[in-house]
This record gives sequence, structure tokens and C-alpha cells, in this order.
Amino acid sequence: MADKSELKKQILFSDLTDAELGMMAQKIVVENHAKGKSIFKEGEPTKGIYLVKSGKVEISKTTADGWKQPLAILMENHIFGELAVIEDKQTHGADATAIETTEVYRIKTDDFKALEKSDTNMMYKIMKTMARIASRNVHAMNEKLMKLLISY
Repeated sequence: MADKSELKKQILFSDLTDAELGMMAQKIVVENHAKGKSIFKEGEPTKGIYLVKSGKVEISKTTADGWKQPLAILMENHIFGELAVIEDKQTHGADATAIETTEVYRIKTDDFKALEKSDTNMMYKIMKTMARIASRNVHAMNEKLMKLLISY
């Protein structure tokens, strides 16, 4: 079980009350991953939403000709795996690898789905935060794309 005060530091849970944090703490699985170890691979079953407590995680895809293409480096407070859960995907669409010793919190898919039904107010707060994060990511990607297009 995760510590409530540590969970409060996670951006995904920043709007939750102490009671809601207590509920989430009971659902969280804490995982440690050694440097270079896979957290999940593209095509593996979706296990849940991950939150980086410490360390770094590389999200990547392998191209059709076998080249690994890094998509993002995630650090403390970042989330990943959420798209597969939100989109009801059965498998992950990318690889996640610990690029240094990494500790993550994981909310199991089934627990997340159950909370959607049992505590809609708390899930509204979490989903609103996910939407803000997604929006920020889209804006950042748009800026990168524009810089690439301008420099071409």
C-alpha cells in the first residue's frame, strides 16, 4: 500500500481529498524496476495506469524495420499507460523501459474501472487532471512539429 502523503505529490492526485487519497492508497501497487528492465512491452496485456514515483522511464516504439524509436522520457510525477486503460485497449501500444532504477505506482485496470462506477466525483477529478496533462502534451507536440516544419 502506498503512503498518502507520497501520493499527494503525484500530479494525478493533487486535487484529491485526504479521504480519497486513503482510498487510492489501498488500490495502489508499488513496483520497483531495475535499470534497463522492461515495465511493459508493446502488445502485452494492459495492467493499469503507472505513475513515476522516482527514476526515469523511456516510452518507445519499434519501427517495422526493427529500429527503436524513443517517444518520451518520463520522470517523477509523470503518468503512462493511461491511454490503453481509458481507450479500453487490451494491450499496450508502446514499450516502457526503466532507464534508471525506477519506482512506480500502478493502479490496476480493474480497480480503475471499478472506481469509475463507485466514486464518480473522485474519478471526475482524476479524469480532469488527465485531460489537462493530455492537452499540455498536445500543445508541446504541436510546438515541436512547427519547429520541425519551419526548419525544413
